[in-house]
Amino acid sequence: MARAVTGTGKRAYKAPLSRDRIEEAAAEMIEAEGLEAFSIRRLAAALGYEAMSIYHYFPSKAHLFDALLDRMVASMAIAPAELPWLERLRITARSYRDAALRRPQFFKFAAIHRMNTPTGLAYLEALLAIFRDAGFDAETAARAFRALGYYVSGAGLDEAVGYAKGPSAAEPVPADVAARAYPLITAANPYFREGVRDATFDLGFEMMLEGIARMHRAMPATKRRATKP
Repeated sequence: MARAVTGTGKRAYKAPLSRDRIEEAAAEMIEAEGLEAFSIRRLAAALGYEAMSIYHYFPSKAHLFDALLDRMVASMAIAPAELPWLERLRITARSYRDAALRRPQFFKFAAIHRMNTPTGLAYLEALLAIFRDAGFDAETAARAFRALGYYVSGAGLDEAVGYAKGPSAAEPVPADVAARAYPLITAANPYFREGVRDATFDLGFEMMLEGIARMHRAMPATKRRATKP
């Protein structure tokens, strides 16, 4: 166990550092205090160490965030290859959304990260393999993959830290005035609340999947790759 000198001159024991402990503490601090407030110095203080102790494990904040991204990616399920390709997309994309909702503050970073760590690239490769196994050619697979990513990432950002939690007008229209002047918006508002967001996500997500399935059905045999046996 590591030792620290207290104000009385006595040595007190404290838990030793490790990569795993640092990552867990960083993830919790980001969710509790926000991505923008996070710093290596504040993390080290919370753990009872100096910042240089963190840098022994992670040379920079960017290296630590790469590790946190890898941790998030590792929590995302990749559906088994033996399942139908459309079900594989459904399971894998929903797992991505679940990860966003578990770590909404960090997802602001993860959603725009290039995912070019080995763990991130392996995840993207596995996603593209679903389209390959369905028989899509390289161009169609890339475009369908990216379009689905637009929806799932955008939904994750909106649900986690987006519109409902965003800035408001300095002088918003009073509710009673809005009810009279903007009745359609007022009637729609109950369906935008956090407790009912799953139904909205499901609607859009299934529309996306149906569109991809329709592309697959319409794809000429001459353009389709040979599927896995």
